[in-house]
Amino acid sequence: MSTYKDAGVDIDAGDRAVELMKASIAKTSRPEVMGSIGGFAGLFDASALKSMKKPLLATSTDGVGTKTEIARAMGKYDTIGEDLVAMVVDDLVVCGAEPLFMTDYIAVGKVFPERIAEIVAGIARGCQKANTALIGGETAEHPGLLDEDEFDIAGAATGVVDSDNQLGAHLIQDGDVLIAMPSSGFHANGFSLVRHIIKSNNLNLQSHVSEYGKTSGEVFLTPTEIYALDCLALIKSMKGQLRAFSHITGGGIAENTARVIPDHLCATYERSTWSLPIEMEFMASMGGVPQIDMERTWNCGIGMTAIVAPEAADLAIASLAARGMKAWVAGRVTPRQGSDLRSTLEGTYRAR
Repeated sequence: MSTYKDAGVDIDAGDRAVELMKASIAKTSRPEVMGSIGGFAGLFDASALKSMKKPLLATSTDGVGTKTEIARAMGKYDTIGEDLVAMVVDDLVVCGAEPLFMTDYIAVGKVFPERIAEIVAGIARGCQKANTALIGGETAEHPGLLDEDEFDIAGAATGVVDSDNQLGAHLIQDGDVLIAMPSSGFHANGFSLVRHIIKSNNLNLQSHVSEYGKTSGEVFLTPTEIYALDCLALIKSMKGQLRAFSHITGGGIAENTARVIPDHLCATYERSTWSLPIEMEFMASMGGVPQIDMERTWNCGIGMTAIVAPEAADLAIASLAARGMKAWVAGRVTPRQGSDLRSTLEGTYRAR
């Protein structure tokens, strides 16, 4: 006789994981959420959208890549979920959309209920930071496909913006200012390069690194900053003088900014306005990473950029400062010349 458990799938462990995560998920609820966790689909009351002239639904999906391997190596699973939320909801807010709800997908080699609950607790904490409801998810056990302690996570979120309030390249003008918001570290991008450097240099994740003042593992697992509420608050305070956002993820500062710059303009960052984060400087030095490759792989210290009218730059910085976000003017938008790129970095990073 063969059972599902004999094949490597433990239904009872999955049920226990669901019970353990319910308390965390409940903390993310919004008034629009209908029903509770455990159904076949999450329900969200969209009647509030009737007040919008032309509501546009925005959707985004993402994962956290090989940062999951750092979490697995450290045996620390309670922060990786925040990275997932950040990667998804901060893509939504770029067009001006308010993230409404999110679902997650966790694939594991074997269900360890407490470990799943830790991961979901991180997702729930991230959703709380973004005022986004976690209305559903799936945990899939894949014996034979993944080793027992291997896992991967992904998520999707939906947001909404009224058509008249949509942000983007169509609003950007010559002379606009780039307002940079600092990253909290590597975020969840470029970890294949990080892991390559770790392996090539036999770096112990548990060892204390004097340059960091903590262990390497702790630095790498620093959760991605979640900018959603800061960006939404900035939209409200700017009264039409905010043109667009750029979420700095895989591809780096220049490539992500170019995604929201019209063809006839160029966004130029001045490196001298900020210092390269010490952890990126240290890893680039240890791995012999060329600057051009580093800047196309890591965020280099900027996690989100707001593009605003020049006369509103001081207001933007003050508004973000009031929320505890230390932003700065990092560059400007100018006419694009010939074959120039739509976004570039110039100068030298400021000394720490």
